[in-house]
Amino acid sequence: MTIRTNIGYATTQDIFVRGKNLSTDIIPNADFVDMACLCILGRYPEPRFKRMMNVILVTSCDHGFTPISMAGRLTFLGAPESLQGAVAAGLLGAGDRYLGVTQNVAQMLSDETQGLSDDSPDGDFRARAHDLLNRYAAQKKRIAGLGHPIHVDGDPRVEALRMVSRDNGYYGRHWKLLDAVVAVNQASLGKFLPINGAGAMGAMAAEMGLDPKAARGLALVGRTAGLIAHIIEEASSPVAPEMWKVVLDAEQANL
Repeated sequence: MTIRTNIGYATTQDIFVRGKNLSTDIIPNADFVDMACLCILGRYPEPRFKRMMNVILVTSCDHGFTPISMAGRLTFLGAPESLQGAVAAGLLGAGDRYLGVTQNVAQMLSDETQGLSDDSPDGDFRARAHDLLNRYAAQKKRIAGLGHPIHVDGDPRVEALRMVSRDNGYYGRHWKLLDAVVAVNQASLGKFLPINGAGAMGAMAAEMGLDPKAARGLALVGRTAGLIAHIIEEASSPVAPEMWKVVLDAEQANL
């Protein structure tokens, strides 16, 4: 039995990724986003696509103290010899509530826009949004990509992401359906649930035709840089001991 991957291989003299020589073709010419696209998609990106990829990575990088960064810092408190363990602990917290929402939104929008086109009438998007909201309500499911615990009046990242999408020709049916969901939800229930950053990135990924799993993967890659920053800061200016002290104080108070 032959075990192989189509992504890359090595000989005694050379390393190849997607058929390109790493030393002579890739290293002298490619940047990280080029390489990521080559690995994931099997091709280098054209400029507009590359700009979108860059923006998803940049937006995902950090959002201050979140459960993800706190998990990384607390892991470093217990295992300061293991940078990789602390980063991994943070990434393991990137699921359906934090960061992984990007994949969920991309999948939802890809599924729910079947039969719609970028040029479909606004009424078609509103009707599809009504149907989606009714189905999710009946199933007691939360629509991913809406609302934020801090940015209750609107996530400041969204308009910047919307502008990048428009400027690069990636503003179509996926964005339009997500906008329609927000509008219909507010009109029907009187409740404003704005698109959040993960929702906007999910719409971008869907517009780009990315596999939804790749959307989550890009968010993880971006957040890895942020987690490294948190762990380096934790090493010099620790806050995890104070987090741990909060727990100890609470336990003492309950004795």
